[in-house]
Amino acid sequence: MNSCSTTSYALAEPLLATASTARTWLLVEQAGPWGAKALTESRLDPALGTALQRAAKGTGVRVALIRRPGRRPDGHRATGTDRERRRVYLAHTLPNRSWVRAGLLDGLDELWDLDAAAMAALGAGDHGGLWEPYDGAPLVLVCTNGKRDRCCALLGRPLAAELHASGAGEVWEVSHLGGHRFAPTLLVLPHGHVYGRLSGHAAKAVLEEARRGRVVVEGCRGRSAWERPGQAAELAVRELTGETDADALTVADTGGTAPVWAVDVTHRDGRAWRVTVAENSDVPPVAAGCGVEPVAQPRMTVTAVVPL
Repeated sequence: MNSCSTTSYALAEPLLATASTARTWLLVEQAGPWGAKALTESRLDPALGTALQRAAKGTGVRVALIRRPGRRPDGHRATGTDRERRRVYLAHTLPNRSWVRAGLLDGLDELWDLDAAAMAALGAGDHGGLWEPYDGAPLVLVCTNGKRDRCCALLGRPLAAELHASGAGEVWEVSHLGGHRFAPTLLVLPHGHVYGRLSGHAAKAVLEEARRGRVVVEGCRGRSAWERPGQAAELAVRELTGETDADALTVADTGGTAPVWAVDVTHRDGRAWRVTVAENSDVPPVAAGCGVEPVAQPRMTVTAVVPL
């Protein structure tokens, strides 16, 4: 039986506008094995995982687990104790307001403090001084959770290990990014662009540009700050203009409802475009993940880009 990623590739399913939406990412280090629902099926206290999920719901914050690449999951040093030191990151991805905060926690007490009100503030871009500013190499999160989908492990783990060995960025394995069928899939922070189907060479080129604050359009699934129509519109304007500066473009307004949207994209220099985005559901069925029944996965298509 073909894997979901093989089938998606064979059907030439486009990557455009397939990134999961999240304005802010909360990443918690948890070594050791992960289950399909990693926040509640790992060595992290499942009560804490449940609390974080509930608090983040509807706030624009996405919570995921991370671990260092290069060893088998069950070979990591984690003991599962709440007093274990672990790295945490917060990243906000809106243009010209993006930031990353990092902390090294001796326990989990601070995470219990992230209630719904705190998450709402984080989703809006207000970190409230939590942890310390991070100004290191771009954060690179490669989805590797084989319990969630085997393609993520088979294709993601080798890519994470290669990037980590190359020193291309601050590389971590992550428990879930969405879009298993586009594996290997990775997220680059602070700007929040998500990529799929990248070779090691292509991924290193993406990270080299990210160091300069630039975006590579090829292989990009979209910026997680935007909903799917906005992701499609931003990338269409980049294709048209050749703009690579990560923060040059903003999705200023999205009008309409499925299956057609009019999305206004603005440039920091004052230029603007109205992008017409259509959702096409008349497409071949494809499995969203391995072992999942194939169904039509609606695709976003840009039908017009008009200067304003």
